[in-house]
Amino acid sequence: MAKKRRPQTKAATPRATDGTIPVVGAREPCPCNSGRRYKACHGREAAHAVAELVQRPFEGLPNEADWVALRELVPAATVELALKDGLPEGVPSVTLATVLPMAWPALRRDNGAVLLGLQNDTASGDLSRDLADTLLRALEAEPGTPVAAERVGTEGPRLQDLLAVEGPFEPVVHTGFEFWVENAENATGEVAASLDRANAAAIPTVRLNGVDAAYWCETPEKNHLRWVMTHPEEKLLDALARLYVAGTASLGEGTRLVGSFRAHGLTVPVWDLPSTVRAEDVEKPAAAFAERLTAALADETPLTADERRARGGLTSRQITLH
Repeated sequence: MAKKRRPQTKAATPRATDGTIPVVGAREPCPCNSGRRYKACHGREAAHAVAELVQRPFEGLPNEADWVALRELVPAATVELALKDGLPEGVPSVTLATVLPMAWPALRRDNGAVLLGLQNDTASGDLSRDLADTLLRALEAEPGTPVAAERVGTEGPRLQDLLAVEGPFEPVVHTGFEFWVENAENATGEVAASLDRANAAAIPTVRLNGVDAAYWCETPEKNHLRWVMTHPEEKLLDALARLYVAGTASLGEGTRLVGSFRAHGLTVPVWDLPSTVRAEDVEKPAAAFAERLTAALADETPLTADERRARGGLTSRQITLH
């Protein structure tokens, strides 16, 4: 016997509301009181936004590779940001930070300065639009308050619309998270304890001076160099394979190109380094490698059999970070 159809009612139509519809579980009733499950009502818009993934959200911003590094690789760093229309009255500065306390998306300090957190989960498929929305809300927040996460639609400005893209982007890598609070040296009690815990978990990291977006980091067993590159991925992998077979892909004795990450549309080659090799020790080798890479990128000849095998090995060890 066929099942009876449920009669359609007015409650099955999404209802207009005066405020933002909060995100709930897919099978829960939609907060708009339509009588439908969230996934069949306002959840459709959220699901569509997530599906529209922007592969290179930082493209068009100065130092795109450093944006990716700060988002995925660097524990503690800050960058002073310039706005296209200048700073609003009462906002002395806007600073991008890798992460903020309590994973806040943004923070308005007591003096009106804005800190924008980069390493946060976002609601849509466009990280740039999500960050721009957070920044706009932070500029209008009351001094001394954090800015909460909110679901962002598919409209609205992106960072490329708000930031002065012709200006410099100069990351400052920190050994700890003292930039979270003003006068951190005088912190006591729970604030000091929270800083100590965060600092203990941070991997020591240094940005190289001689090349763009290359970051040395120290881990217990060995050190690494992780270098975010903006070259087209297929051409870059070909070039790395050529250098690998030629025996010129290393950064000196005891170092080895071991693979790469893929993050926000860019490729991040990774080298293992002996624990005795510090950041300053790879400055010159990295600059020399950059010259060899430029020549390899210009090589248009087909890969040899050995180079194809090397390329396959690099591809098989590639890890996507997002």
